[in-house]
Amino acid sequence: MHTAHKYTYRPDIDGLRALAVLAVIAYHYEYAKSLLTGGFIGVDIFFVISGYLITGILLKEFKTHSFSIIKFYQRRIRRIFPALIVILLFSLIIGWVFYLENEYQKLGQHIATSAGFIQNFMLWSESGYFDLSSIQKPLLHLWSLSVEEQFYIFWPLILWAILHYGWSLTRSITIIISLSFLINLGYAYYDKVIDFYFPTTRAWELMAGAYLA
Repeated sequence: MHTAHKYTYRPDIDGLRALAVLAVIAYHYEYAKSLLTGGFIGVDIFFVISGYLITGILLKEFKTHSFSIIKFYQRRIRRIFPALIVILLFSLIIGWVFYLENEYQKLGQHIATSAGFIQNFMLWSESGYFDLSSIQKPLLHLWSLSVEEQFYIFWPLILWAILHYGWSLTRSITIIISLSFLINLGYAYYDKVIDFYFPTTRAWELMAGAYLA
């Protein structure tokens, strides 16, 4: 029987995750920010790691004919939702104590979009990531989780189609990376907020990890 526990723990990847998280945290502190001006590369590293891990898991399951889309999403729910629920409930309680009515209403919208993994679109519709109002958005950091989960919705189905129809996996991934990177370059010039938040402009990072896998 093929179950989730068969996958080997990778301490090297956890170490890389730790470095990525520290880089992002350091970027948020004024003193460290001057020393580590590119701290947000930690987010990009996380996307590559996610693409690498999830593609490796999917390829193993497709190879052994043990893939189940339902079980795949069940694993994602078990992995993400316990911590996410705690964060959302804590934000709801703290917001009730400290926020004004209109602020609390806005927080409720952010909690709903975070739970539905569309927080990145909510933030895009409001403003840019780096404006002053961002300090009043305690769930701002969940935009990257939304991008990841959007990737997890579509990539297993796309990967299944590639393998099912016998297309070249390397060539297919290269095409997706190229298209997403070109879109990323275009929006980097025309609209940096879209470039930051949208899955189409971030997909090449996740697919870079898929390519490595």
